[in-house]
Amino acid sequence: MSDITLVVAAAENGVIGDNGAIPWRISDDLKRFKALTMGYPIVMGRKTWDSLPKKPLPGRTNIVVTRQADWTAEGAVTAHSLEEALAKAGEADEIFVIGGAEIYAAAMPLATCIELTEVHAEFDGDAVLPPLEGEWDETEREGHQTEDGLYYSFVTLERVTQ
Repeated sequence: MSDITLVVAAAENGVIGDNGAIPWRISDDLKRFKALTMGYPIVMGRKTWDSLPKKPLPGRTNIVVTRQADWTAEGAVTAHSLEEALAKAGEADEIFVIGGAEIYAAAMPLATCIELTEVHAEFDGDAVLPPLEGEWDETEREGHQTEDGLYYSFVTLERVTQ
């Protein structure tokens, strides 16, 4: 079975998005996202797909989970459940789940790792990261600051196995 990693950036109040967009701009976070996911299947909800500035994200199999029976998009592999999406990811060593909130909630019980960007501020938004389920060990933390003074941390969380 493939490892399932959630890649997410969240504000201190849990906000991950607002009206289909990320409410902050951290270029190093985008670079980290690309470095982590390049060459691997990525699973996302249809709203996340719609929010992407460039579709599909190059160098990765883009798997989109949607409830719409007839939905298709060039460059996307369509799935109608998280389970179907994971099956379509094939035998990859690792599968990255990239949002949004509903997909994170569905994938949380299956995840072995979370690559989290903690944004050390509160933002208004309509999409919130679901609470972390299970026990997690913080294995890495790197603090940073943007040129305009926004503090953030790259955090790696690994599931505690019983």
